[in-house]
Amino acid sequence: MPMIDLTYPEGTLSGEDRESLVDELTTVLLRAERAPDTEFFRSITWSFVHELPAGAVMSAGRPVEAPIFRVEVTTPEGALSDRRRVELVEGASKAICEIADIPEEEALQRVWVLCKEIAEGSWGAGGQVIQFQALREAAAAAREEEAAPVSSP
Repeated sequence: MPMIDLTYPEGTLSGEDRESLVDELTTVLLRAERAPDTEFFRSITWSFVHELPAGAVMSAGRPVEAPIFRVEVTTPEGALSDRRRVELVEGASKAICEIADIPEEEALQRVWVLCKEIAEGSWGAGGQVIQFQALREAAAAAREEEAAPVSSP
């Protein structure tokens, strides 16, 4: 049940580029979590896009001249190891740089990825607390179903 918050100045991306970026960020996150890239797991990976008015995105107390991006990824505690967080940050940064046409040498100043974990027992959905182990079991079941041979009639 990860969440992605993507923030950048309004007018930076076209609608098509925004959709492509959110789709790619979802793919990168599911891959880093080692979750199956299925319709179910995509449906519980929510993205919130925050296009702020250009003058509301600032650096050094002044509106930015070149667009900057902040990605905040929220996952259940234990979903990402240190190695997987590196994979997520690298993949998300690369996707943003490619879609927003940001030169690699400017990425450090223009693309930041923040990883936040929610403590076990602190994530709720549909009126109930969601345990990470239940998500792991659902992922394992989805992988088994994907790997199962298709029987012929």
